Amino acid sequence: MNYRQCARATEWPLAGSALTFLAIYTWTVLSQPTGTGARVAEYAILAIWAMFGIDYLVRLALADQRARWFVRHLHELAIVALPMLRPLRLLRRLTLVSLLQRSIGGALRGRVVTYAVAGTAVLVFVASLAMFDAERAAPAGSIKTFPDALWWATATVTTVGYGDYSPTTATGRFIAVGLMVAGIALLGVVTATLASWLVQKVAEQDDANQAATQQQVAELTSQIAALRTELALRPDRRCSAVSSAPDGTA
Repeated sequence: MNYRQCARATEWPLAGSALTFLAIYTWTVLSQPTGTGARVAEYAILAIWAMFGIDYLVRLALADQRARWFVRHLHELAIVALPMLRPLRLLRRLTLVSLLQRSIGGALRGRVVTYAVAGTAVLVFVASLAMFDAERAAPAGSIKTFPDALWWATATVTTVGYGDYSPTTATGRFIAVGLMVAGIALLGVVTATLASWLVQKVAEQDDANQAATQQQVAELTSQIAALRTELALRPDRRCSAVSSAPDGTA
């Protein structure tokens, strides 16, 4: 089995594992299970982690240039190392890409917009869960409910930062830094995509105007050529009319 066959074979199982992890992680944070339920959730998360780790090592071994593959796939290592990033694996299976490509225009632009929007939504939800889990037991913490954490994550990722909720633990602040970076990246992607779309529309309008101008110039050129031909023939017609008169006069 080569690298491409391995990637195709594991794509759907890993996407399903990421969705399962997101469901288990959400359930454990919001309900805080104990006893058998907690142990089952822990074993399931360990199994999913092992699946992601084995997939990463296998694809690294099958890569033609391992050092280059490692550098270009650091996000894959982050997905294996950081549990909260595993749901981002779902972005690779989004069927919305083709729709956005048709409505927005351009395969690359549609893919970038899809990843930015979907990735931000997943990050906001997972960061809310992680922040709620880290801050709810902090004595001086202000984030005590999941809606508070969701509000904080939304304000942070949009770089608004009202300041009504803020993390107090080291884990919470680490999550906040990651979400701030994601928010800045989101603004950059949205701005760049909008600018690219505007430049494309202006270029298309310029091309249309140039085509119309060229067509008008071609029509005027043909009309001028026809007038010149007609003017060139008129003296010959007059001379032939004079020579054909009986008295030699016009």
